[in-house]
Amino acid sequence: MEDHLLQVRLQKIDELRQAGVNPYANGFAATHTTRDVADACAGKSTEDVAACETVFRIAGRVVGMRDFGKSAFFHLQDRKGRMQAYVQKNRVGEQQFATFKKVDTGDFLGIEGRTFLTKTGELTVLADSLVMLTKSLRSLPEKWHGLQDVETRYRQRYLDLIANEDVRATFLKRAKIITLVRQFLLGKDFVEVETPMMHPIAGGATALPFKTHHNALDMDLYLRIAPELYLKRLLVGGIERVFEINRNFRNEGISTQHNPEFTMVEFYHAYATYEDLMNLTEEMFCSICKDLNGTFKTMYQGTEIDLTPPWKRLTIKEAAAQYGSIPPADLEDLEKTRAHAQRLGIELAGHEVLGEIVTTIFEETAEKHLMQPTFITQYPVEVSPLARKNEHDPTVTDRFELYITGREIANAFSELNDPVDQRQRLEAQVAAKEKIEGGPVEIDEDFLLALEHGMPPAAGQGIGIDRLVMLFTDSASIRDVILFPLFRSDRAQKST
Repeated sequence: MEDHLLQVRLQKIDELRQAGVNPYANGFAATHTTRDVADACAGKSTEDVAACETVFRIAGRVVGMRDFGKSAFFHLQDRKGRMQAYVQKNRVGEQQFATFKKVDTGDFLGIEGRTFLTKTGELTVLADSLVMLTKSLRSLPEKWHGLQDVETRYRQRYLDLIANEDVRATFLKRAKIITLVRQFLLGKDFVEVETPMMHPIAGGATALPFKTHHNALDMDLYLRIAPELYLKRLLVGGIERVFEINRNFRNEGISTQHNPEFTMVEFYHAYATYEDLMNLTEEMFCSICKDLNGTFKTMYQGTEIDLTPPWKRLTIKEAAAQYGSIPPADLEDLEKTRAHAQRLGIELAGHEVLGEIVTTIFEETAEKHLMQPTFITQYPVEVSPLARKNEHDPTVTDRFELYITGREIANAFSELNDPVDQRQRLEAQVAAKEKIEGGPVEIDEDFLLALEHGMPPAAGQGIGIDRLVMLFTDSASIRDVILFPLFRSDRAQKST
């Protein structure tokens, strides 16, 4: 059926060209959007709308049509919305109406005309002239039911955007959220920068990288896991408040919360602590929510999320004890903690140290319960190789993760700026990776050299933009907020 429709539309293109009409014309200057037309006529009576002398020039995709032979109603969709238009043969003339008769849903038209209200009160542009701008070869998703197949929606996002108004709204809101994040940080005197996306050493976070090769230099490179080590170099260089809205890549699993390519904002603030960043984060999120919703509250999957500060704060051990039903004192003992993990059905490899097991218990038992904004603090040193040790308890770090809707949205800590301590921790991390994964891991010596030149005391934070957008658009899956999420290719599917 689709092949037959394709042939019909190809035939129409031939007929248009034979009639001297370019089916892919350019140069039509739209002076108004559909919203401009609606705003100009808002609140006016039928008589006042009809008496309006403004000639509107709008362009868009035809998304619906009712043909009456010598006249037709149709809807044009542009970036601001939809507008009904009406065309009559005796008004636009024989030639232009013949062009219109070749129009199908999905085509792009430019029209010019004045407005009127139909008997049902719908604002309509009465076309005085029209221009074929683009002839589409494929039919649009079914008019009334839209595009429903989930995988098709993600693979062919352009159809999803045409068919589903709420999807367009989600991505317009995403753009606004990123703008609000940027404006907030710029308003706090942060400087926006760009750092490399191809790294000679995979560092800045614990994750499996994507590997590539530069032919001219004959060297292996890694797609960025995180920009952290480069942004800290800028602290050394005197840029005391710095941020980057960046693309990161991690060669790991795909789920409703994870995509191998994702967006983060990462920022560093000299002469600040992780506690200062808790306050800054509350202020940022509340500012975004107030701008979007007019309040400090937002709905997510049927639950009202209240961002009114101050937010709840728990240490990781407090959360693990509470949600794992563990006596707090037991989390100070390796064997008792290991026994509780086994009781909870958590599989361990056997080589984990105390801090790693506590963190795993927290992740398995507590995370999903943290619906309202909660700062989890005092992460063990073993799972925080770049964070500053707590001065009162050197087994933990001055670090927090922010949880909302049962998932991590942000990670922050007071930065480790002691180059000797940093080297020891990176060496320990390398030794552990080599033991577990069986492969060599490099230390970023240039980063350590930068630290040896002196980095000011600072705090840094990364916020997952995709998860932030999920929160404020009430989206259950990360694929709903990424325009083109990764899928196995059609060719790969056919070969398996």
